[in-house]
Amino acid sequence: MNSFTLAARPQSRGFGLIELLVAMAIGLLLMGATLKLYLDLNRSHQDMARVNQQIEAGGVAIQVLREDLLHAGFWNGYVPEFDDFTFSTAPTDYPTAAPGPCLAFSSWTATEKANRVGMAIQLFDDVPTGCTTQLPDRVADSDVLVVRYAQTCVPGTANCAALNAADAYFQASQCNSDAVRYSIELGGGTLTQRDCSTLAERRQWVNNIYYLRTYSTTPGDGIPTLMRSSFSAGVQQPAVALIEGVEAMRFELGVDQVSDAGLAVVSTDPVAWANTEVRTSPTNRGDGAADALCRSATPCTLADQINTVMVKAYLLVRTLNETQGYTSDKTYFVGDPGDSDAEFGPFSDGFKRHVYTTSVRLTNVSGRRETP
Repeated sequence: MNSFTLAARPQSRGFGLIELLVAMAIGLLLMGATLKLYLDLNRSHQDMARVNQQIEAGGVAIQVLREDLLHAGFWNGYVPEFDDFTFSTAPTDYPTAAPGPCLAFSSWTATEKANRVGMAIQLFDDVPTGCTTQLPDRVADSDVLVVRYAQTCVPGTANCAALNAADAYFQASQCNSDAVRYSIELGGGTLTQRDCSTLAERRQWVNNIYYLRTYSTTPGDGIPTLMRSSFSAGVQQPAVALIEGVEAMRFELGVDQVSDAGLAVVSTDPVAWANTEVRTSPTNRGDGAADALCRSATPCTLADQINTVMVKAYLLVRTLNETQGYTSDKTYFVGDPGDSDAEFGPFSDGFKRHVYTTSVRLTNVSGRRETP
């Protein structure tokens, strides 16, 4: 009986060598597949993050330029004589020369001030004379844009810096007995409102210069960056970084060259009316609409920049890091495709790129030229 019981008991057995090797192979395959899935997902996530960063950078850069351009030519109610249809004689403030964007306030004459008020926009295809210190390491084949206006807020009010005696301020007079119609002075002038006693609003002078810098030295990462130099304490300050990854920047200026009567704009002459009884159509003044385009490479003339009523901006933005294995044979047009120098690429460096563009109507300039 005992022998029968022992013989009937099942014998315990382990894995054989072949079974163990097969199990290990299957486990390694599963681990490899899992690792590959993880790496693919991680690579995809990183690539998505790069693209999202590029999209955000392009959108923010366009928005920064757009908001500043919308303010260009704002003088708090003051209208230059050559744009003032109620001014009956030949204007005395038509700009006689393009002002130096980086000239210190201490060197501004009355003519220099008039030239600045009359030119809300300036466009250059290189660093302007006198701006080397403020605008170092410019990216080749990129434009430099200057935007001017009086600050849209009054010093000391909400979200507006307090009055600073070292800063330049624009004042527009509303009193007929004031000797001048506007002033630009450090700390503000003494012009008055309609009652000829209350001090007129003092608004900080804005002179922003936009350009692209490649950091080949400090920090030495070589990332092209959108920069902005601002006017403060009476001098143009060194530019500060705004948006990384902006690789190329071009602008087109929409120029108001023809009146609504179809005649050429001649802003140095007195206003000529198609009908002197019903003064609704000046024949030698612009109508606020762009009739032609000019570019920095053309270049834009003094008259073109004075009569700019629209700006079109083009930005080529790339990711900050390369995408492993990414190649592209695309070419990018940063500007009019008809211009040979507007074509960029193809690139073989693994960076993903996209062109962003916007058109901005300079309301403060074009609006005062509109007629019924």
